[in-house]
Amino acid sequence: MESVFSVSGFRVGTASAGIKNQKCKDMVLIYSEKPAVVAGTFTQNQVQAAPVKLTSHRIKSGLAQAIVINSGNANACTGEQGERDAKEMTALVAKGLGIPEQLVLVCSTGVIGQPLPMKKIKTGIEELLTSLHPIGWEDAAEAIMTTDTFPKLIYKKGEIEGIPFSLLGIAKGAGMIMPNMATMLAFFVTDIAITPPLLQPMFGEIVSQTFNRISVDGDTSTNDTALILANGYAKNPIESEKEFRPFREVLFESAAELAKMIAQDGEGASKLIQIEIKGAKSVKEAEIIAATIANSPLVKTAIYGEDANWGRIIAAIGRSGVKINPDKIDIYFGDICLVKNGLGQGEKAENLAHEYLRNKEVLLKVDLHSGTEQITWYTCDLTEEYIKINAEYRT
Repeated sequence: MESVFSVSGFRVGTASAGIKNQKCKDMVLIYSEKPAVVAGTFTQNQVQAAPVKLTSHRIKSGLAQAIVINSGNANACTGEQGERDAKEMTALVAKGLGIPEQLVLVCSTGVIGQPLPMKKIKTGIEELLTSLHPIGWEDAAEAIMTTDTFPKLIYKKGEIEGIPFSLLGIAKGAGMIMPNMATMLAFFVTDIAITPPLLQPMFGEIVSQTFNRISVDGDTSTNDTALILANGYAKNPIESEKEFRPFREVLFESAAELAKMIAQDGEGASKLIQIEIKGAKSVKEAEIIAATIANSPLVKTAIYGEDANWGRIIAAIGRSGVKINPDKIDIYFGDICLVKNGLGQGEKAENLAHEYLRNKEVLLKVDLHSGTEQITWYTCDLTEEYIKINAEYRT
């Protein structure tokens, strides 16, 4: 699959190294023709994969020029050998590109606890180095997939003071999704000119409002990583944070759309669920309540069964740990009010909600009437297929 999207100064390559069981592309190389400003966020799991440790250390310099990625093997819980293998991957790429090794980042996703098949990896890197091209990003989005059912790619353009810029993002994730930054990887490339002190806090804030507000199963991976490279080819002025508002809007929209795709592609999912929490005392409390609802197997299975069982929702709110007033809570499916001031609105409302739940996309709204803050969270339903996929993941 060949994409026509491109961003000035960036090239991408893919390879079939045979890491996955099936014959398919499973390695990616992203390359900037000159060193780019880099920012990133990583898993908050205390068990971190070797590539996470190496990459999180290297981005502290604020510069990077290449990212090598493999799927099918997480290189997590692999000890000192795993750390050596991660470094060797970056060394081979650096040598092939003729750039400093410290400018090469590495990411892996897949099965935990198995050594990398380095012979296959080395062959894959050789193929990557010869396949670099300005286009081919859809192939890259497909190559990083594990249990995903579709590649996730976003491409947008914008302007800063009349100067155009481009942004492209790819992501993967369908299970083990509850990023605290699923198994989630996300990579953005842009030709905007920006400094590390501006990019890192901006990127971190956007990740917290997008990728950190999705959940499939409540699990946080050992490998979650989101990275952005900005190579400056757009040659826009770099003066203050104010000038970058158009870029921030484009980056936020792109991250939000990719995050939504991940939730939509949840393992075995049949419905995308958008949870809106309103009237919270703080953003943090709204996030806690949204996450509690999103991760409730009882809520998720009820929605899968198209059962408007609001009792499961209000029970999740009550056990979230956030102090609430049960007598003020309103709950809606779409525009159908199921609960008003903590009281159910009767059989007619539940029957209407049952019909509404036949939709593939479901909006669940909760108004706490305790404050002014509100957030949006994305999740999916829980089906028999989720159990099947994960029971057979390593077989």
